[in-house]
Amino acid sequence: MLEFLMNPKKAERRPWEMTIIGFFYTAVAILVSIFLFHNSIALEKYNSIFIVTFTTILSIPFMYYIVKLEEKKEKKIKEETKLIKEHGRAVSALMFLFIGYILAFSLAYIALPQDIRDSGFQAQLESYCVINRGDIRNCSNINGLSVTGRDVGLSLRGVSAILSNNFFVMITVLLFSFLFGGGAIFILAWNASVIGTAIGLFSKGAIENIPLSFLRYLVHGLPEIAAYFVAALAGGIISVAVIKHDFGKKEFWHVMQDSLDLIILALIILVVAAFMEVFLTPSIMSIF
Repeated sequence: MLEFLMNPKKAERRPWEMTIIGFFYTAVAILVSIFLFHNSIALEKYNSIFIVTFTTILSIPFMYYIVKLEEKKEKKIKEETKLIKEHGRAVSALMFLFIGYILAFSLAYIALPQDIRDSGFQAQLESYCVINRGDIRNCSNINGLSVTGRDVGLSLRGVSAILSNNFFVMITVLLFSFLFGGGAIFILAWNASVIGTAIGLFSKGAIENIPLSFLRYLVHGLPEIAAYFVAALAGGIISVAVIKHDFGKKEFWHVMQDSLDLIILALIILVVAAFMEVFLTPSIMSIF
């Protein structure tokens, strides 16, 4: 029942409401995971994965139906520019969903008791420390530039390192979306949980520090995530097209062309986001 709180058509008309839905889905996932597994000696250490899994389960129906909605638009709209604009509505809804995830994860990391936080965010904390080349025992003192890229210095070499990492993530999202329909939402929910953990760390337990923490990680992070959602839409649309259309038909090749345009768009956004991460984010943070 919970997974059908918002239908795709309404979400595209009022995308900001997806922030509330994303926050609610994540909050429910966290509470259910804590209730079921926190006191289980055998399963408590996997709590951080269960939280992301439950968030994904609640979100998959929405992802599936929004991909189907976008595929239907392929039949009605032949003008490429207008079609890309229509896909933008879906990406906007998914972005607000993602922001809802991050808000819930970051607030949970700050507000939950220490013992619950240690089990509920263990995998995310370790991932953040590894990405930023830090020591898990002293992770709160890490000052990495990003949770989605590697802190390798303000240089073109840094841009190259970030792009190689983010291209790999985009390809994974594309494949997951193609093979499993809404499966890409798991990778994106995982990224949201890591970013939420990083925001919680940077906030040092104070809710009033969250806006600055969001600025630190989302100036470049939002374009990156937008690129991943664009790639996820492309993979999902191709998947539906393969199931519904015969190879060689005009409609099939129209869908393939549109999906290729989306993939190219995702690549361009990732390149822009990488330069933002290396040159813009540190400049903004130096002001504070």
